[in-house]
Order: sequence, then C-alpha cells, then structure tokens
Amino acid sequence: MAEQLGKIEKPAAESFTNKRKLYLVPLIFCGKDAPAEYVEKFNRYWEQVSQQLANLESKIGTVRHIYHETIAAAGDDGLKLVEKMNSLCHQLIKEKCQSGATLEATEDKELTEESIDWERCLFIGLISRKAIKMVSELYIDTMKKRYEYIAQRINETLKENEAGLLFIHEGHMVQFPQDMEVFSVSPPALDEIRRWQRDREAKSEGEGD
Repeated sequence: MAEQLGKIEKPAAESFTNKRKLYLVPLIFCGKDAPAEYVEKFNRYWEQVSQQLANLESKIGTVRHIYHETIAAAGDDGLKLVEKMNSLCHQLIKEKCQSGATLEATEDKELTEESIDWERCLFIGLISRKAIKMVSELYIDTMKKRYEYIAQRINETLKENEAGLLFIHEGHMVQFPQDMEVFSVSPPALDEIRRWQRDREAKSEGEGD
C-alpha cells in the first residue's frame, strides 16, 4: 500500500534508510483544444506535483531513476518522446535529470505498440461478439505483460537506498516488489481535475437524453 504523503515526517524518514523508495505520479495530459478552465487546473496540477516531489526528496531521498509509462528509450531520446506528449512533465523530468537523475527505458516497444493496436480495435466498435471477446482478451494479456515488464525494469535498476520516480496513469496494475516503499503523489489539483471531468461527463450525458 502506498504511503500517504502528508503523514511523512522527518523523524520517520530514518526508517526508510537503505530501502528502495518509489514516488508515484499519476499521468495527466492536456490536449491542444482543451478548455481554458481545464488548462488552468492542468498547469496547477504539475506545479503542485513538483512541490510535493521536492518535499519528498528533502525528507526521504533524492530521485536517482525516472520511469515513464510508454517510454521505451532512455536518456535524451526518452526525453524527446516525453516532450511530444506532455511539455510540463518533460520540464519536470529534465530538471531532475540535470540534478543527476537518469531517465530509464521503462517499457518494451513492441508490447506497448501491440497494446495500443488492440485498444484501437476495441474503440472502432467491433460487431462480432466473438471478435470483441478475442480482442479484449488479447488486449488484457498484453497489458498484463506490459505491467510485468515495467515492474521488472524498476526492480532491475532501482538499487538499495535509492529513490525512483514513476509517471503512470491512474488505475494501473503494476505490482511493485515487496521490499519497495511506494509513495503516492496526489496534489489537491488532481481532485479538481477529477471533479471537472465528472461534471463535464454528466453534463454531456444530460444533453444527450
């Protein structure tokens, strides 16, 4: 179970000495045509993520390894891929790398591409129940392999007494090693974004009735 950020005090930080620590940040994106009110919440979210990470690093340990969902390249090549998806997340990772952290190749490229293709098949709206069942099973199996691979990569690269940082979507099913302490980064702006999305969906459904 991930630790609650607000409950971590400096005296308690000593209990994490020589342990592996992983800071978990939910991935939030913003499209080019996003409403201004969402963009404001999005910007505030990443600002608060940066602040909470700084707090964690000061109390528990400086980030040495960075992992990002869908990124199968390390270092500068990986940074270029992140920049295309999320400029604010890219800026945060770049700053950590400039301070000595390493962006790791987190995923297997073929597995990632395969899962994306299966997901696209489901989204286009298949007609046959047999086809839907088959594609769903293939998608679930591929995602399971992806999560196992991510866990393996973190386990292989994050050493004793080091802190890592993982950017991944909410609802992921990655099973972390039992000897690893996981801390969830959950800024207030994340709840604001969730409420905004729920309200928008409810309004859209109401207009469709």
